[in-house]
Amino acid sequence: MNESAPQHSRQTRVAELDRLLERDPEAIAARYERAGLLRELGVFEAAKRDYLELIRHKPDDFGVLNDFGTAALEAGYGAAARSLFEEAVRRHPDNPMGRVNLANLLLLMEEYELARTHFVAALRADPDHIHAHRGLGNLLADMGDVPGARRHRDLGFRKDFLTALPYRGAAAPVRVLLLVSAMGGNTPTASLLDDSVFATTVLVADYYDVKIPLPPHDILFNGIGDADICGNSLAAAAAIVAHTSRPVINDPRAVTRTGRLANVDRLRGIPNLVVPRIAKVPRHRLAHGVSAETVAAHGLSLPLLVRAPGFHTGRHFVRAETADALAAAAESLPGDETWLIEQLDARDADGMFRKLRVMIVGRKLYPLHLAISRDWKVHYYKADMAQSADNRAKEVPFLQDMASAVGERGMTALQRIADTLQLDYGGIDFAVDARGDILFFEANATMVMVPLAADAKWDYRRTAFDNVFAAVRTMLLHRAHERA
Repeated sequence: MNESAPQHSRQTRVAELDRLLERDPEAIAARYERAGLLRELGVFEAAKRDYLELIRHKPDDFGVLNDFGTAALEAGYGAAARSLFEEAVRRHPDNPMGRVNLANLLLLMEEYELARTHFVAALRADPDHIHAHRGLGNLLADMGDVPGARRHRDLGFRKDFLTALPYRGAAAPVRVLLLVSAMGGNTPTASLLDDSVFATTVLVADYYDVKIPLPPHDILFNGIGDADICGNSLAAAAAIVAHTSRPVINDPRAVTRTGRLANVDRLRGIPNLVVPRIAKVPRHRLAHGVSAETVAAHGLSLPLLVRAPGFHTGRHFVRAETADALAAAAESLPGDETWLIEQLDARDADGMFRKLRVMIVGRKLYPLHLAISRDWKVHYYKADMAQSADNRAKEVPFLQDMASAVGERGMTALQRIADTLQLDYGGIDFAVDARGDILFFEANATMVMVPLAADAKWDYRRTAFDNVFAAVRTMLLHRAHERA
């Protein structure tokens, strides 16, 4: 069945397949088609039953294993997806797509050497496989191999910089032109752009020839979000924006001003906002014997935080308590540049570290999560949330009544951050101290909204997620219907 079939057509076809399978439960082709349709409709449990039955009949089938793995990953079951992709590779070692799917998942899981093994194997099977080149480019960039990353990205994007994603809606779509960077650092939009409402064309800004007319679109969404690594991509996006008369979400010029160092300078001075001091230092200045002098010269003191620019989710980000530890930390980081960051005390009365996230949609604030951890490096998926019912209970008041949980002075400071950033879509990570002031961590357009697993213990978070998705959809629909 055509992948772009409208949703009502897919539902109709599922009903036809239901009747066919009632008459003949062994109709393998019909079951495979229904599994794929159910996956597209987001009905994972029903799709899973079909895939399991298919595996019982056809345990060697690459399409079944690969599609089931993709469905599991989309539903948030990473471990199951890995097992299925591994089985697909084991049974079909020369199929490059199976290798690429497994490698991309391993890259997300930060298993770099194993991911590289599978990307290389995929290119051995198909030297022109663009997705293998793209994935390997991302991996090499994460490992600090800039020339290698550029080489593979050129092979992956130079001739394929424009992709029309499937549209599955019943009515006429809202056409979205989504700008992305080949360098990474893009706004995660997969859960924001509902393919039953929005027909999305993805344009890789770095490789676009501005002499070529832009695809038809009702709205342009600049999805290039990381100003610290995407300077050239944002400049290319700004040139593209100059050629459209349609509304623009996250103007590249506004995103360019949201780098970590730029934010510190712009936001310092907002009342009731505590902004950490940050210094940009070449790595060689942090060698043993000189690191203490370098720290003092920038008005900082140990302990402090050290990170490489352009990385998120805690990667290449460490805490150093001594000069020797600082030198060792710098030695382990990729690239030539490091940031030294003053650590703000985000511990609560119980000595636990907290990090809150609000999303910005149309300059309005929406609560997304409160993460509580014993470790200073707080990320929700690694924090003490899944294991602790008490911590989840502490998150509820923030999600249900953000203004009361944060307090008036904190809410005013957060709104001033949003107004200063001038982003249509983004997020702010922060904590609240005992005085009710905001401890600022970061704010940008790359904040991830990881899909919630089906586990009932996360049901209390679903309304907060749905509110953000609804706000984004409303904003996009409103802006798309503005007159030129």
